Amino acid sequence: MEGNSSFHHAHCGSHDTSQSLREERLNLDMWSMLECVRAVGIVFVLIAILRARKIVNWAVFTARALWNLWDLNGPINYPLFGCALYLKWEIVDLTFQMESIVQDLVAKDPNQQGIVKVWLGPVPIVMLIRPRHVKVLLESNTNITKAWPYDLPSEWIGRGLLTRRNHRNLFFPNQTENVMRTRKMTTTSSKWQSRRKIITPTFHFSILKSYKEVFAQEGRVMVDQLDNIADTGREADIFPFLKRCALDIICGEWLLQCQTAMGTHLNSQTGGNTEYCDAVATITSIMTEYFRMPWLWFKPIWYASGKGFRFDRLVKLTRDFSLKVIQERRRWIEEEGIEDEGMAFKKSVFIDMLLLQQAANKLTDEDIREEVDTFMFEGHDTTASAMGFTIWYLGQYPQYQKHVHEEIVSVFGDDTTRDPTEADLRQLQFLERCIKEALRLMPSVPILGRTLSEDLEIEGVTLPAGLSVAVAPVLTHRDPDHWERPFEYFPDHFLPEKESARHPYAFVPFSAGPRNCIGQKFAIAEEKTVLSWFFRRYSVETVEPYPGNRPIPEIVLKPSVGFSVRLFKRH
Repeated sequence: MEGNSSFHHAHCGSHDTSQSLREERLNLDMWSMLECVRAVGIVFVLIAILRARKIVNWAVFTARALWNLWDLNGPINYPLFGCALYLKWEIVDLTFQMESIVQDLVAKDPNQQGIVKVWLGPVPIVMLIRPRHVKVLLESNTNITKAWPYDLPSEWIGRGLLTRRNHRNLFFPNQTENVMRTRKMTTTSSKWQSRRKIITPTFHFSILKSYKEVFAQEGRVMVDQLDNIADTGREADIFPFLKRCALDIICGEWLLQCQTAMGTHLNSQTGGNTEYCDAVATITSIMTEYFRMPWLWFKPIWYASGKGFRFDRLVKLTRDFSLKVIQERRRWIEEEGIEDEGMAFKKSVFIDMLLLQQAANKLTDEDIREEVDTFMFEGHDTTASAMGFTIWYLGQYPQYQKHVHEEIVSVFGDDTTRDPTEADLRQLQFLERCIKEALRLMPSVPILGRTLSEDLEIEGVTLPAGLSVAVAPVLTHRDPDHWERPFEYFPDHFLPEKESARHPYAFVPFSAGPRNCIGQKFAIAEEKTVLSWFFRRYSVETVEPYPGNRPIPEIVLKPSVGFSVRLFKRH
């Protein structure tokens, strides 16, 4: 009995000790958890203290925006998340949803005010649709600061003509800070004006003439490559061909050393530098996801998702390529003995003009890289999109394609090998109307944005300073008050007499006003040249017409399933 009693006491003592250890461990875990909560709380309090001014500015701006925009129509919005939770995740589904939203908003707008509010996360955005409202914004000489969505592209292409604005905040888009930063906006404006003044001569009409040979050479390479898929009956996506052609044009050179923007040659059409081409495509795709998902604006989430690290890696790849080109080009200038802009002007090389003005304008290599990369991006993706949609539409409208072929025969006859001259291109007026009509329905840049540096009054509505205001050409170009057949592909919208009678801001594929696209004549000339080659060689039949092939509103408009067509040789 005594032995059993001793065992019992020993067992109970062991049990009490184990229970005590468990309680001690539980208390320790609770204490650790409380310490973690307290630490997180301290971090948030410190952030709030450090960013108190910005938070107050944001609160003041948001309250003013709510007051001024209260009566405007817009989609469903939720606190903090805006309409982001309401929008479809899958991009094609999103295009159908946006189309439905716009139709509903138009139906609820009996006075056709055409001013719409959207909250993207905690950020208010106003969209202008009517040409008369678009004019007020785009012709302003003070409200010229690009909107916050251009912040992420600026981490790639820098603060060039496309993206020049203030720097990006850690947690919120910069627009909420701009209310208190008019002085910095003035600096941004002066820097942009200075840079624009330097670059404008490189797009002089006489220089554009010399680019035509590059257009013709690369256009011929593209149509030669398409020979392999013509008359096979197979469907083929021609978008990659157009992208590579446009990229080689913007980087092209020919034997007389008359280069375009970069003054080098990628040879992407024949398999060279595919890594660079792929990087550009992936960067634009990542940026689109960033714009659509407000939670990615927080840097910890941005990098935790893996997108931030991938974006940075690809940006470094493209930057290193551009800086290498700048260094090589500087050596070439020294070897050739080019000493001033006058000599470079005759050579017609964009990058040479910048290098020769580097010292006088205090430009760093990074400043030059910003402008070069800006034109690399703007100059190839946008023109490839425009050419692709033109071919895609003409493949759906055989009567217009027949007219294009007849016009080309009247200019070139049966000659499918000679390069088009400037005189040839001037005669291709119907082809130009077809390009413009494709740009009307499918503008290469689907959204234009500004952050207001001062209040803007539009028909009794006060848009407060700091607000991001967007113009959607894809909607403005379909305004039934200004277009005979707003939802149809109808090239005769651009007959001279109809163009002259139309509101000047009813068609803004290249933006308008002081920040219009400096390279728009370059783009149209390139598109006419390449498409003149294409339609001299081929007839085209579109495989997936609208609405099956959806326009995807990335930074540059692109088709959801590519430009799938069947090609047929004409000779």
